[in-house]
Amino acid sequence: MAESMKAEAKRKKVLRRDFLAGSGAAIAAGALAASTSASTAAVLAQPAAQDAKPSYAASTGYIVYDSRLCLGCQSCMFACSLTHEGIANPSLSRIQIIRDAPSFTKYPYDIVMSVCRQCVSPLCVQNCPTGACHVDAANGNVRRIDQTKCIGCKRCINSCPQRPHRTIWNSAKKKSTKCDLCADAPYWNQKGGPGGKQACVETCVAKALKLVAEAPSQTDVAGYDVNLAPPPKAAPKMAPKPAPKEGA
Repeated sequence: MAESMKAEAKRKKVLRRDFLAGSGAAIAAGALAASTSASTAAVLAQPAAQDAKPSYAASTGYIVYDSRLCLGCQSCMFACSLTHEGIANPSLSRIQIIRDAPSFTKYPYDIVMSVCRQCVSPLCVQNCPTGACHVDAANGNVRRIDQTKCIGCKRCINSCPQRPHRTIWNSAKKKSTKCDLCADAPYWNQKGGPGGKQACVETCVAKALKLVAEAPSQTDVAGYDVNLAPPPKAAPKMAPKPAPKEGA
């Protein structure tokens, strides 16, 4: 009996030791797994190097507009397509004037002027796979598209955050294009680019377009819609009335 009791006690001791050893291993494994998970989560939380937004030299020219002055005549659209493509085709214009029916929208919201913003962080440039859409350092860092490199993938069009998008699809050439501030306008007899003249600005009869050197607000929706109205003229001074003559 004594021998059997000793054997039973020894067996329980072995089982308890094995249990504690197994529990310790499980706890250690759990801690290791938790530590690994935490480390993995920390790594995943860090932004990947390729996700960092590249920086670009700022353009030295931006077209701003005053939608309150615009007459909706679309002269700028015809001038743009004529100077760049040699044909009067508003669908090929890099500037778009959208007129709403007066019954739906009232002044000053009945006309929407949509210009290329020459974005400080241009997604069209960032997402172009061939470098066709690029920052032209030789022309004041204007954002433009090299037609010889464009493969017609339309990534620049899909990337443009503006509505309507300001990258234009030329269905005849099967290529994309965009405003270059007339830096490369073969039918424009003026010097273009940020330091020159733009066909749309020069032909606007209402003077609703203007080229500026400083970048407008990139976060404010109306950052490019500015007040271009001339200051009101001072009222003419009236000559004082002569004093009435005596006896009159």
